[in-house]
Amino acid sequence: MEGDIVVEQLNEAGIRPTATRILIYRFIMGLKDTFSLRDIDEGLLSIDKSTIFRTLILFEEHHLVHGIDDGSGAMKYCLCRNHGECDEQRIHCHFYCVVCKKTHCLDNIITLNMSLPEGFKMDQLSCVIKGTCDKCSASGRR
Repeated sequence: MEGDIVVEQLNEAGIRPTATRILIYRFIMGLKDTFSLRDIDEGLLSIDKSTIFRTLILFEEHHLVHGIDDGSGAMKYCLCRNHGECDEQRIHCHFYCVVCKKTHCLDNIITLNMSLPEGFKMDQLSCVIKGTCDKCSASGRR
């Protein structure tokens, strides 16, 4: 049962599985690509935006989702497919379409292992490629 999987993944991540967190995580698991706070807010009308925001921050801190600053002005998120095992060695690239304004996960493009100068510590690595997505290219939109 999907509910059991959600509860199990929240427990494994060290997150207490409240009814609201289960509902939000189940909703996120049903999304096919990146999403924003607004997407969840529009999909889960029974939960207020501030609760969704706090839950997204909690999920990000526990590596269930990761945040993507694609330059659009709205933070996007992506479900961590490694369920809490995301680290800088597994970070994939994202593609922002300048035509349709959607951000896509490029799971097959993994970022390189970065070697920083001595004394520097990486907290986050982001790779965003900007251009025209396959659907917009095929339709001739530019």
